[in-house]
Amino acid sequence: MHTHSHSSNTAGAAPRFPIAQNVARTMSSREIAELTGKIHKNVKRDIAAMLKDLQIDALSFEHIYQDTQNREQTEYLLDREHTDCLLTGYSAPLRMKVIRRWQELEQAQAAPALPSTLPEALRLAADLAEQCTHLQLVVTDQAPKVAALARIAVASGSMCLTDAAKHLGVQRGALIDWMRANRWVYRRSGSDRLVAFQPRLDAGLLDHKVTLLGVDEEGARRLASQVRITSKGLAVLAQKIGRAQ
Repeated sequence: MHTHSHSSNTAGAAPRFPIAQNVARTMSSREIAELTGKIHKNVKRDIAAMLKDLQIDALSFEHIYQDTQNREQTEYLLDREHTDCLLTGYSAPLRMKVIRRWQELEQAQAAPALPSTLPEALRLAADLAEQCTHLQLVVTDQAPKVAALARIAVASGSMCLTDAAKHLGVQRGALIDWMRANRWVYRRSGSDRLVAFQPRLDAGLLDHKVTLLGVDEEGARRLASQVRITSKGLAVLAQKIGRAQ
């Protein structure tokens, strides 16, 4: 289970991340690294290679966290199935450490206590009814947004950063800052032109539009390349930037 802080450990025990309740069961690449004694960047490399072999977009497992120096870093959050798949390449002792940790996570979700009195039962029924009403309102509110994202994701073509920022409801500069901080684009040394990171191109989130500027005196063509956001990339950004705001 991912978190930003560690619980205290007994002597000689592997580090433990606190067990949170009522959230989807996942294990972070950081915790896998601690359990197995591997370097985190190497675990992330193994996960990226596995997801590539499975033809799965690694971004769906990517998560941003702040390290001890308040810098944004990336990790992967894996469910039980993909954790088991990753462990097939690890030794039996390392696999057993992670398997036992998963058993702790799964057993920690104890069944809620049943009410023992009529007032407790009535309060539970009222709480459940209120939660159900709240969930219905959330679903109703989010349905148009989900449908819009689905339409965007399957649309064809791409758009410039200015148009993408308008669709996302953010300033162009803020969009570029986010994309640079999260390794979507970068600037080459001595140039103001943005360039897409290759993994984002491979994932179909960005592309480059090449424009012919003219021909120089020696007859060579002068070309300019512009980073553009695909419909798939816009759908991903709408979710990630929405969560960041």
